[in-house]
Amino acid sequence: MSRTTAEAMEVPLTKPVNRSLVVIAALLIQLCLGAIYSWSVFTPPLKEAPFLFSNTQTQAIFSISLLTFAIVMVLAGRWQAKSGPRIVSLLGGIVLGAGYILAGLFGHTFVSQILFIGLIGGAGIGLAYVCPISVGMKWFPDKKGLITGVAVAGFGFGALIWVKLAGSWGGLLESMGVLKVFLLYGIIFAAAVTVGSIWMVNPPAGWKPAGWEPPAPAEGADSKVGLEGLLPGAMLRQKGFYSLWVMFIFSSMAGLMIIGNIKLFGIEALRTSAAAMSEEQASIIAGTAMAVFYSIANGLGRIIWGGISDRTGRKAALALMLGLQGIVMLVFFWMGSSEYLLYLGATLIGFNFGGNFALFPAATADLFGAKNVGLNYGYVFTAYGVGGIVGPIMAGIIRDVFQNWQATFTICGVALLVATGIALTLRFRKN
Repeated sequence: MSRTTAEAMEVPLTKPVNRSLVVIAALLIQLCLGAIYSWSVFTPPLKEAPFLFSNTQTQAIFSISLLTFAIVMVLAGRWQAKSGPRIVSLLGGIVLGAGYILAGLFGHTFVSQILFIGLIGGAGIGLAYVCPISVGMKWFPDKKGLITGVAVAGFGFGALIWVKLAGSWGGLLESMGVLKVFLLYGIIFAAAVTVGSIWMVNPPAGWKPAGWEPPAPAEGADSKVGLEGLLPGAMLRQKGFYSLWVMFIFSSMAGLMIIGNIKLFGIEALRTSAAAMSEEQASIIAGTAMAVFYSIANGLGRIIWGGISDRTGRKAALALMLGLQGIVMLVFFWMGSSEYLLYLGATLIGFNFGGNFALFPAATADLFGAKNVGLNYGYVFTAYGVGGIVGPIMAGIIRDVFQNWQATFTICGVALLVATGIALTLRFRKN
């Protein structure tokens, strides 16, 4: 079945989908997929009996999930372009749910959690993630940055929900234990993504909002892109792809390192600070930094940075976001020893990190065309998988071997400033 035929079958020309429902469905799906960002709430109990995982092992599970997510997303982009996003997002929800359910039933060892949470759960995220982004851009070509931000905001806000349910709101970890929480979450994920997938359908071929016309190429932009856009093979021959890819590696490396380690780092920093907090008090503060400040800012950053980029242009927004993140990372080690500075740092890092998931897909569409963004963004997003391996595991190793956090923050900060310079070399279409 051709792509055009698949799209026509999904949405009959005489009965278009209400595009507001597409946004709501996208948020529902992304809330579940964002559960991976709640991983830090599980790391302290996984270091205790009966698991007794090391810092590096807890981060390896997280990193394998991120890498699998990124790799499978390339395949999902190809599949949804041929068969439509509904079936791909549906299968993604089932696979994600199955991974967590299996972890709840059989995840007693490090290897089993790598398999169920890391590989199977990560594959489910990768299958479903690209669908809301691709569908949203096609229904809102006039507001690509904003709608992408809204579509993926649930991924950031999802961490808040799942962390708080496991912790202070629901007390699930205390009352049920890690494995039973995995089981419960898996059932919820499978059901919710199944519902959201109902509205994952593309608009009719040739559809566009009333009164909107595609933007003209900016002076100096690659004229070969055209209105139809490049396919992945042609995109991979463009310098702009590799610029985006390296930028995304450095940015995701920093943000994912914080997600995976902020609770462990916060507890240690607060306990050894001048205030010399108890472990319980430090744990509450560090958990709040991640579950509330980082998570809310992460969700808002996706929406706000997307809206900013529609006004300022993608180049200015990317450079500003990456530069601010680099500065914060360079000073975050010292911020961690103060409760309120830890909250501020978590907010700023979460806000800027969230911007990645609005700006990079929109930048991909601007540079290489919106028609094939579901295909092309999968390749760009492999950078996220690389960053997900490098950042968290680097932090775990440096902490385990050298008993140090500062080096990791410095490495990430410098990398982000390099990415800022690369962003300034990009050439985009006019927004």
